[in-house]
Amino acid sequence: MNKICCGFGHRELLIDIKNELEETVEELIVYHGINHFMTGGMGDFDNLFASAVRGAKGRHPEIRLLLVKPYFTADLNTNKFYFEKMYDTVLVPDELSTAHYKTAIPQRNRWMIDHSDLVITCVYRNFGGAYTAMQYAEKQQKLYRNLARESFATTFLV
Repeated sequence: MNKICCGFGHRELLIDIKNELEETVEELIVYHGINHFMTGGMGDFDNLFASAVRGAKGRHPEIRLLLVKPYFTADLNTNKFYFEKMYDTVLVPDELSTAHYKTAIPQRNRWMIDHSDLVITCVYRNFGGAYTAMQYAEKQQKLYRNLARESFATTFLV
């Protein structure tokens, strides 16, 4: 059975969470049984999140990294080798096929949360897509950890 975690953070990170993110990914695998990680691949946090998962794959080859795109883009074909090397799966959810491109990213974020057991965030501003995604995760009563919190809590928050 797959246990899934997705991650959301600001496009530009102004804080260093690399170590905390790597530790959190390891904790999720070892103590929470997470074996699939989903990212949107659109900014600093997403790149750092994917890198932490790739690093963990060396110790846990069974885990999978999924890139969830809000819509099909030409670079999926032109850079196919890159995507195949960097991600285990690249998908565009069928539910987003009719979404207007301006609403596709928030809809993709909600889809990722709806299909996840746990959520990792790095949100330190009260606006933007990552903040909206974190609010949605809270509303859906998903367990999540916000790495931007001052204490980097060691347990998942509800």
